[in-house]
Amino acid sequence: MRRFRWQLLIVLVTGLVVGLILFFQGSASSPNLENTPSPITGGSYTEALVGDIVRLNPALDRFNQPDRDVDRLIFSSLFKFDSRGLPVGDLAASWDISSDGTRYVINLRENAVWHDGTPLSSQDVLYTVSLLQSNSSLVAEDLRSFWQLVHVAALSDLSLEFSLPYSFAPFLDYLTFQILPSHLLGNLTLEDLVDHPFNLAPIGSGPYRFREFHLTDGKIDGVSLEAFEYYYSGRPYIDEINFKLFPDAHTAFQAYLSDEVDAVARIDQADLETALNQPGLDIHSCRLPRLTIVFLNTQNLTQPLLQSANFRKALMAGTNRQAMIDEVFSSQAVLALGPIMPGNWAFYEGLEPYRYDVDLARQLLAGEGYTWSEAGQLMTSDGAQARLTLLVQDDQIHNQIATILAENWVSIGIEVVLDVRPYAELMTSLESRAYEAALVDIDLSNSPDPDPYPFWAESQADAGQNYSQWRNTTASEYLEQARTQPNRDLRVRLYRNFQILFAEDLPSLPLFYPVYNYGMKNAIKNVSIGPIYDPADRFNAVNTWYILTDTTPSQSATPTE
Repeated sequence: MRRFRWQLLIVLVTGLVVGLILFFQGSASSPNLENTPSPITGGSYTEALVGDIVRLNPALDRFNQPDRDVDRLIFSSLFKFDSRGLPVGDLAASWDISSDGTRYVINLRENAVWHDGTPLSSQDVLYTVSLLQSNSSLVAEDLRSFWQLVHVAALSDLSLEFSLPYSFAPFLDYLTFQILPSHLLGNLTLEDLVDHPFNLAPIGSGPYRFREFHLTDGKIDGVSLEAFEYYYSGRPYIDEINFKLFPDAHTAFQAYLSDEVDAVARIDQADLETALNQPGLDIHSCRLPRLTIVFLNTQNLTQPLLQSANFRKALMAGTNRQAMIDEVFSSQAVLALGPIMPGNWAFYEGLEPYRYDVDLARQLLAGEGYTWSEAGQLMTSDGAQARLTLLVQDDQIHNQIATILAENWVSIGIEVVLDVRPYAELMTSLESRAYEAALVDIDLSNSPDPDPYPFWAESQADAGQNYSQWRNTTASEYLEQARTQPNRDLRVRLYRNFQILFAEDLPSLPLFYPVYNYGMKNAIKNVSIGPIYDPADRFNAVNTWYILTDTTPSQSATPTE
């Protein structure tokens, strides 16, 4: 009898365990409800722009940022560039480069159409290139000269061949121009386009199409765009994008504070602290493609000091660049490590940063045989006081930077004379090589390919943009090979070697890159802005931004064996 009770107990326990196992298996195999939001179409976005809209035509927007910003949404280009400056196909679905780097075959997307429904074709590209090749003064002279050397032919409705007279690795940079519709404009010159009605009712092939202007007293103070249903990369999530125009950045920011807009295209230093303290406002910051640099005339025979690499390095060691960034730019700038922008595919990460070190500066100068007077003045071997004349552009920012530079160099014993001039006069002195040192900005916008050749190659020392007249044959050979070599891995190595030689010889003093600040409500999702080559690049992935989400629970089943 006792044995039977134990058997019964075992049966009951076993049944309970099996039941629990089956219960939990059933629970595990039943659908789980997940509440994962996913983006859906809808919503409206309004951004404050600074300036005026003149004409919405990418062939004519070179000097007007608001036009370029709006055009970026309306029109498309063959190529865009990612945050590292590498080419990404936009209208180009695929491309091939000949082994000698002189022929580029571009295949267009089959599903690209204009906002009026007309298919986009090779003829549209040919027409747009013909405008660049024209003798019109509306095209920059260097760009016009370049394109007149390029032969373009349509291989089919969706395929083109670009033929170059020589291998030129940065060529894809030149294919970022936005395409105009030949079926609407094909018989018009650039001069014809200046006052053409198309500029006020543009037809493009980009993610958004023009809807209407907003006017006050006959003047354009805003523009509305709507999502293009048949955009080749997928209809944008946000239904409507509006731009409102303001006379200055501060007024634009005030419009954000009063809830008139969702974003501000540019936040200036004066408003940055307030902006950073605004709940719900995301600040997207990235360095601008503009290098502030001190060119040093290494071949100025009346100033032999600058011919010494150690003297130039002493100038850099004695320059408090971070103080300039903090005092002049409210910390909104990025220290330069050389002539190639950090983050670019060609930038060499192994470079040693230049550091502010007055003791090092004095050691370098002492090593060159310089001495100091009792008053702390740097004396040359012939008993003369070391003196430099610094050319400065006549504006507030450059004057502030130059003042700090002068104070820094005086602290290591060098007397500094500031020669403040209008920009045009400063450039005349650079071009004639009639200067000792010059504080300038190098504009690298729209040039993701670094190609430092124009500023640092020997062939450009006498008449080109090599204003420092730096003559380093080995560095020049690296630059020459890199711009004619289609193999990017080899180009990376060549540019690495160039950057090492530049750091060793330091023909000029790279200072910093200013920062661009873009403010946007955090209700706008999936916004990612990396290094940019024009402020309009903030819209490179605008079709993936979204405001609305679907929070309907979704079911997912867990498989069981």
